[in-house]
Amino acid sequence: MNGNNKYTLSNPGSNERTRRIFEYICDNFGTNIIAAQQESIWAGSPEYEMDHILKVTGKLPAMRGLDFKANDFDGVVMRSIEWTKRGGLVTICWHTGVAISDYPESKEDDPDFERLFTEGTAENTTLMSSWDRAARALQDLRRANVTVLWRPFHEFDGQWFWWGKGGSENFKRLWKLMYDKFKNEYKLDNLIWVLGYADFVKDGWYPGDEYCDIIGSDTYDNSTHKAGWELLKKLTGKPMAFHECGNVPPVGDFVRDGAVWAWFMTWHTQYLMANNNDTLSGVYNDPRVITLDKLPAGLVN
Repeated sequence: MNGNNKYTLSNPGSNERTRRIFEYICDNFGTNIIAAQQESIWAGSPEYEMDHILKVTGKLPAMRGLDFKANDFDGVVMRSIEWTKRGGLVTICWHTGVAISDYPESKEDDPDFERLFTEGTAENTTLMSSWDRAARALQDLRRANVTVLWRPFHEFDGQWFWWGKGGSENFKRLWKLMYDKFKNEYKLDNLIWVLGYADFVKDGWYPGDEYCDIIGSDTYDNSTHKAGWELLKKLTGKPMAFHECGNVPPVGDFVRDGAVWAWFMTWHTQYLMANNNDTLSGVYNDPRVITLDKLPAGLVN
């Protein structure tokens, strides 16, 4: 790590481990790509995806993706700590309704945003209670010395989740509200904030450089997502991640397209299983891909 990269964390009070991890990601961005995998916890074992990747490739991803959905705060905290102890990176998203709930509510809820933002309303009280629970789980991880690549409100510009249904201005207000609450009220100095667009990367939704650290986009069209890369580059000079995908193309395709993301993260269960085994093995064994065994000793723990 050279310590001289051009990127800085939005929170100047970030702890030393978080700064070190961010610096490592930035140092490799554009040259090497971190392998990441979203877990499931219902397909027989929380290690379902990891076991498959190890069997097919002989490797494990450097980054594990987790989800607070269905009130799985304790489970996510436990598995995040375990993965960190193995030397791995952790990214967490959250499928939930306005109240703590599950994936269906994340799409079904359609709140009144003015009431959501107005202190004293039932809607605001419910939302803040939900965020308080997530923040306490992230505090547990801070106490355990776990840095989290925190990816809330993903695919916001797709507007299929409730957090995007109010349009761009309400989304930006929502994002800033969480950022300020988690940073200032809960003192979460262990977060790297990942702003995750859908594949559209619509104009007008960017909350500002001071409210995020890494920006990303996703697609399931089995491409390198060069189109998303080009759109994100117009927004900011921050490092960029391919934060969800289905089939992973060969690494040479990313290089050819000039889209060497900070990481790719394959989605869980059938999305991972749809990958051709030979292609997946080729990706994980490519010298330009950072797997768990390639992360520097002492980087995350």
